[in-house]
Amino acid sequence: MDLVVLGSGGGWAGPGGAGCGYLLSADGFNLWIDLGSGTLANLQQHVTLEDVDAVVVSHRHFDHFLDLYSFYLARWHGTEEPPIPLFAPPGMFEHALQLEKDLPKAFRSTVVDPGQDFEAGPLRVRTAPMRHPVPTLGMRFEFDGQALAYSADTAPNEEIVRLAHGADVLLAEATWIEMPSWGDPIHMTASQAGEVAREAGVRRLVITHVWPTNPKDIVEQRAAEAFGGSVTLALEGMRIAP
Repeated sequence: MDLVVLGSGGGWAGPGGAGCGYLLSADGFNLWIDLGSGTLANLQQHVTLEDVDAVVVSHRHFDHFLDLYSFYLARWHGTEEPPIPLFAPPGMFEHALQLEKDLPKAFRSTVVDPGQDFEAGPLRVRTAPMRHPVPTLGMRFEFDGQALAYSADTAPNEEIVRLAHGADVLLAEATWIEMPSWGDPIHMTASQAGEVAREAGVRRLVITHVWPTNPKDIVEQRAAEAFGGSVTLALEGMRIAP
């Protein structure tokens, strides 16, 4: 498996950045994970649009799938290619139809209930429900003895610890430095992401979905202190091999 960071912005992107999105490749199969704003442009630095075999969206918040519309324009309206698989939790595709009613011409939607496993090409994908206001898929991608876990958007929970157990890489959100005092937790701090990685016993922690105004050095430091192992901040264009 080979993972390319297409975007890592939390909620919105800073200068030169992009919203959350990743390209996971295995045995010639290309899976686009989350389609945040700006990720379509970055994707084309690595593969052509025709080379994308399937997409998966972790949840229906717009910052994780807005480039689905642009991909629709390029994939179907421009070339009239056949629909490709789109995996997403309940309600996501219906929500996306607000952008364009003809999305089914470009995407063959499969609803994945949190906790349900599925296969995308050679990848086996295990999922678990995350702690977020809408149905959200935490995911574990497995291929040829390798495992990559992705938290998507979530507050700390036992499901992500179980899902990531023993993974080569945990790609975990760390939106906050300090937990806001308002409302129920829906995201993790850098320290909490590090604690999840430590409890799960992962080999490597990659931090993503950082609020753009948060100092990156403090985010990395706090995650590393809590994890006690290797921590990397996800940056656009970064390539990660589990």
